[in-house]
Amino acid sequence: MKTLINCILILFFHLFSHAQQTSVAGKVKDKETKEVLPYVTVSVQDSKMKTVIIGVTDDQGIFNLEGLPMGKMTISFSFIGYQNYAQPLEIISVKQKIELGIIGLSTDAVELNAVEISGQKPNISLKLDKKVFEVGKDVLSQNGSANDVLNGVPSVAVSPTGSVSLRGNSSVLVLINGRQSGLTQNNALDQITADQIERIEVIANPSSRYDASGSAGIINIILKKNKKSGFSGQVRLVAGSPNDSRLNPSINYKSDKINIFSNFSIRSSDYVGLYTTNQATANNGTTSYLNHVQNENRHDDGKLIYIGADYFIDEHRTITAAFLKNATKDNDKTQLLYDYSNASLAKDSILNREGKSLEKRDYNQFEFNYTQTFKQPVKKWTIDVQYDWWNSDKDWNLATQRLYPTVINYAGIRTSSIGNSKDLLVQSDFTQPIDSVSVFEFGVKTEIRKVSSIFLAEQQQGDTLNIYQNIDNDMNYDETIASAYAQYSNKKGRFNYMLGLRNEFTKIEITDIKNTYNDDKKYNRVFPTANLSYKFEASTLQFNYSKRINRPSLYALYPFNELTDINSQYIGNPDLNPSFTDVFELAFLKTWKTFTLNPSVYYQWESGYIQDFTYRENDIFYTTPINIQHEIRSGAELSTLCNPIKWLQINLEINFYHFTQKGNYQDENLDYKGQTLTGRLSTQIKLPAKFSFQGRYNFRGAQQNAQTKNDALQSLDFGLSKMLLKDKATLVFDVTNAFNLRQNKSTTTGTDYYIAENSIPNAARYRLSFVYCFNLTDPKAIRQGNSANRN
Repeated sequence: MKTLINCILILFFHLFSHAQQTSVAGKVKDKETKEVLPYVTVSVQDSKMKTVIIGVTDDQGIFNLEGLPMGKMTISFSFIGYQNYAQPLEIISVKQKIELGIIGLSTDAVELNAVEISGQKPNISLKLDKKVFEVGKDVLSQNGSANDVLNGVPSVAVSPTGSVSLRGNSSVLVLINGRQSGLTQNNALDQITADQIERIEVIANPSSRYDASGSAGIINIILKKNKKSGFSGQVRLVAGSPNDSRLNPSINYKSDKINIFSNFSIRSSDYVGLYTTNQATANNGTTSYLNHVQNENRHDDGKLIYIGADYFIDEHRTITAAFLKNATKDNDKTQLLYDYSNASLAKDSILNREGKSLEKRDYNQFEFNYTQTFKQPVKKWTIDVQYDWWNSDKDWNLATQRLYPTVINYAGIRTSSIGNSKDLLVQSDFTQPIDSVSVFEFGVKTEIRKVSSIFLAEQQQGDTLNIYQNIDNDMNYDETIASAYAQYSNKKGRFNYMLGLRNEFTKIEITDIKNTYNDDKKYNRVFPTANLSYKFEASTLQFNYSKRINRPSLYALYPFNELTDINSQYIGNPDLNPSFTDVFELAFLKTWKTFTLNPSVYYQWESGYIQDFTYRENDIFYTTPINIQHEIRSGAELSTLCNPIKWLQINLEINFYHFTQKGNYQDENLDYKGQTLTGRLSTQIKLPAKFSFQGRYNFRGAQQNAQTKNDALQSLDFGLSKMLLKDKATLVFDVTNAFNLRQNKSTTTGTDYYIAENSIPNAARYRLSFVYCFNLTDPKAIRQGNSANRN
């Protein structure tokens, strides 16, 4: 592997070390509001008005044109809704680097009022360093939650239980607005409505600027923020079957000094699940059988508010403050039927358990940002402070009855789980351009997290409640992560490179009131990154390397097991250690007029790999996460985007990987080799009369490790939308998990047991939504084009 890397590095530098560096750079802003203007067309013409080079500004309004010839020329700027601007340009040296500074464009109010935009940015943009999914352009993502949005993102999949994976690897870091959040834990992403998400960014091989967490990479969820001047907003109404009722209003205001943004959500949802188990166990040479059926009905009520403001102190300084509150109340009912048979398959006994749970969760988050830009393009300094706190309270009441051979009512069981968390994050980043093509970045970050959890199980004994199975504990989890990074990027002609180094110090302390678990762990690691790329005329080749860490989640650490199921329970492992991964990737991006091709190959070596382990004790099956020696994963991925005709868009992605796992636990050999294929086909069709249709087919091939085999999984979703009221309103009908195809079938085997399971956590869902958008500002007063115009 080292030889391969050295060869690639030598090849890159040998081919491109002699490239010319002639360039002109600058930053384009609105002349009056001083806001940056992305996607502005920048072109250079020679003395005969022949176009020499053309480009566009990036998301920060920055442009950099290279390879210019010597002589007198003209540089021009054009953008819809703004007056064209041109100025003379003269290159007197082959390696000259010209900084134009800030270019101000004036609005064209007449054009803004009259122009009609017929083109739009595609819902999926394939870029080399990341894949961007535009939520507003996707029919299937408009009615559901963040989980529904993620299920439509290339390379990403969400299990019915809310586990997010990237390229089949669940060790992924999910961020909201570039930061970690409590809303990304314990399936809380389902509380964020798709209506509040602007886009999803998938970063398979992040630079040192990002946290090193997540061996598979990073998924960044960007929430909407107002970009229109004056008052604007929208109201969305959703109704569904099973019940999925939502009201999502938002209202915003923007002027030249302040930008106020707000989103609200009221939700009432029902979920229907069905789980079946066929099990055989051996005791002293005698085999017994169990047929288990669990019917689940869950009802969730939720209220969410996200409100904040940007204050523009002056042309270069901005302060942002925002508050997010998410309160939910879940009322769940479950019925479990256990049918036991003996070795001759004669009925032995039948048990019935009915459970009712009530859970209240309250999550709060305050965020503050200070951003300062400078006259020199790209130069920027930011300070971020985020403080979040949440509380949860969950109670289960379980009633168990034997139905056969005789009716017996067993003592009732009640469990109580109370938890709370406080998390403070402070971060500062600085970007310093050295010249027009080279940039140096560095930053520091500290995160302090304190979590407490009280878990109690009681059993009814007459008129009193006694502690059940000695389950009564209070656990505290304290975590501190301090990090710093530095990275340098540069260009030499068409060759680009970025080298970075990140250091993270982690301190974790786990204690409980009974002193059963007392863990104090400290570790300091260095995480290098390297990103090399070369741009051809219409394609790009890139090689990436990064070292990552996968820290265990709280759910994986907590040893408290819910007692809902008599037969099986999940228990966290406080002794679980983080895993470390070296990730290599070679990617290629080629774009034609109607077709985009994005193949890549990757290799991952993860030491201390975390996986679930199932064992049997006292006729109960326990599943707990463990560390094994390592997992080696190598694979190839292909993503394509095709627009063969104006009204049709087709997106196809295929991912195939081979893995080797090595390790043992409790004297059981867990070595295993296997491979998996996943795929997704999505088609979006623009129909007459402003109708749009989208269909999506998802496939995941069979998966297996030393203990468990999961059968192939498939699902089908489709939706239809219609624009109304002069494009101010949209009506959307969609179906998820059509025909109940999404069924998780698995078999787990051991020396004295066999378990076959089929899980359908969510039945097919049908939804209808209506959204109305409004903008109360006279177009002549707009000082910046809409984001749709820029796209």
